[in-house]
Amino acid sequence: MDLSIIGSGYVGLVSGACFADVGHHVVCVDNNPQKIEALQAGHIPIYEPGLEEVIQRNVAAGRLRFTNSTEDGVDHSEVVFIAVPTPPQADGSVDLSYIERVARDIAAVLKPGQYRVVVDKSTVPVKTGDKVAETIKRYGQKGAEFDVVSNPEFLREGCAVSDLMKPDRIVVGSKSDRALALMQKLYQPFMAPILVTDINSAELIKHAANSFLALKISYINAVSAICEASGADVEKVADGIGMDKRIGRNFLNAGLGYGGSCFPKDIAAFIAISEQLGVPFTLLKEVQRINQSQRERFLKAMRDTLWILRDKKIAVWGLTFKGDTDDIRSSVSIDLIAELIKEGAHVTAYDPKGMDNVRNFKLIPEAKLVDSALEAAQGAEALVIATEWHEFAQVDLSHLKEAMASPMVFDGRNLLNPETMNHLGFHYRSIGRPGAGKG
Repeated sequence: MDLSIIGSGYVGLVSGACFADVGHHVVCVDNNPQKIEALQAGHIPIYEPGLEEVIQRNVAAGRLRFTNSTEDGVDHSEVVFIAVPTPPQADGSVDLSYIERVARDIAAVLKPGQYRVVVDKSTVPVKTGDKVAETIKRYGQKGAEFDVVSNPEFLREGCAVSDLMKPDRIVVGSKSDRALALMQKLYQPFMAPILVTDINSAELIKHAANSFLALKISYINAVSAICEASGADVEKVADGIGMDKRIGRNFLNAGLGYGGSCFPKDIAAFIAISEQLGVPFTLLKEVQRINQSQRERFLKAMRDTLWILRDKKIAVWGLTFKGDTDDIRSSVSIDLIAELIKEGAHVTAYDPKGMDNVRNFKLIPEAKLVDSALEAAQGAEALVIATEWHEFAQVDLSHLKEAMASPMVFDGRNLLNPETMNHLGFHYRSIGRPGAGKG
């Protein structure tokens, strides 16, 4: 099939590359000429495991190309995906101006006699599909035919390629049999169950799913505080909970809380949506509160141990909001570093993939960024593990202890083994696990 993806950011680029990889012909459209020039030259603007190889393979095969022209994309496509940003606003609702702009752009180039399926791939509030349809109809030419479909994405950064190629489910919302037939043909190569719903239900599924996963994270983090107070081990508790098939073990890892471009935004948006509909979702406000309190408890533990943070040299491992990505949006690590600097600490930080983004956006200019984990730890009076990179779990602990001025480690992701750390003489503090050593 011939497809276009309008918006070549994270979702659009991964989706376009994977659609091409199963045999579709894909045009990725973006209004940023520098991004398109870079993509045409073979430079991938984001880090995602496996993505570069998929893009290179399909560009070489002639199934994937990049353009600035919405008209080019719409003219050569049966299905047109909208995959542009929906950034948060101050009140928690999302800014839909990019969606409206693309809907108007599609309306301007959709010709009489053409039929196109316009698909909302971006995460949008319920009832957005109706607004997209109204906008295209209002600004479009007479005789142009289209249907609007909601097809939310469920990609996890760090494993987005495998998530798209082997999805748990595909959600398609539409009232048009013609559009549904094309969407089922489109997704046939993926061999995954397709849930067909109305548009409103499809839009709501994405916010409800992400909010439930965030709830699981905040739940286990609340349990971790009880474990610390009682001497229980949160990992054993999570294992016991997760063995129940009704619950499952995923997203029951205690730590510094969730971050990134999806969970914080989607939860805030779902709260705003519920309030606009007159049905306040107060449970999600508690999810937000627990998430924030988790990092505050972590900082308190550092203050309790180090006493005064001013002029302390503190190393931080990890800048991205999670491992296997270069995404620093709503990163807990960035927030922690900003707080440490505010209290007068001298921070040296390292991340395998996120440092260029930190430099480019100038988020924590007072922090010193270095080229390795051990270099960050050199002469440090304390080390914070803020992101769950595999590299950090494999570090040579004897070399780490030699590098540090004082062997204090605050593990915000429970990456290291407490018994090993205590045996080696580290003062080791993790989340919800008993036994801080006295190195």
